[in-house]
Formats: sequence, structure tokens, C-alpha cells
Amino acid sequence: QLQLAESGGGLVQSGDSLKVSCTDSGRTFSKYGMGWFRQAPGKEREFVAAISYNADNTYYADSVKGRFTISRDNAKNTVYLQMNSLKPEDTAVYYCAADGTVATMALFHTADYWGQGTQVTVSS
Repeated sequence: QLQLAESGGGLVQSGDSLKVSCTDSGRTFSKYGMGWFRQAPGKEREFVAAISYNADNTYYADSVKGRFTISRDNAKNTVYLQMNSLKPEDTAVYYCAADGTVATMALFHTADYWGQGTQVTVSS
């Protein structure tokens, strides 16, 4: 059982960078693939990035490839999303997610566990 809590969202300007974090309070974090999804107002939730349990493999949506970087620190039970060159269209609630199989998130865009989300707003 994972309990995921996101932090680090906020209001930034176009072109700025922001790093959001997600921490699990349990003991099995290192066994799970981790991912980030986002949902903008009036839109469906979309996949952003995912990372395997040992960080050997990462996956990105085309819309963020080259701008966002997902990473994890299993000693701290934390996954990060570094977002650079932010655009107004990146504005959304960003959700942390976990699944036993990272491919489930990367290919099927679903997950077993979800955080509550953190708001990221990019002004033009």
C-alpha cells in the first residue's frame, strides 16, 4: 500500500523551471514504477512521464520530451519531475502515480495508486 503526497507546485512564468516532488510514506516504494500525469481544466487526464522501479527506464509524452525529466531517489521514497521551459499549456494539476509495472502507466496510462495532486500554473 502506497500513500503518495505531491509537493512543489506553484505559479511560474512562461519559460521558467519548476520541480515537483512526490513522497511515499510506506515501505515498498522501491518496488513500484512511478509516474506523473496531469489534468488541465476541462480536459482529460494525460500521461506525462514514468520511471521504472530501479530508474533504468524512463518514458515521456511527446509534449514534454526534452523539457521534463523524471527521476527518483528510493532512499528517500521520492520521485521528482523537473520541468524546464514551461509553457502556459503545461498548466494543470499534476498527479503522482505508482504501479507494479511501469509499462502500465507508459502504455495504458493507468496506475494502481494516485496522489492528491499539486497545481502548476504557467502564466504567459
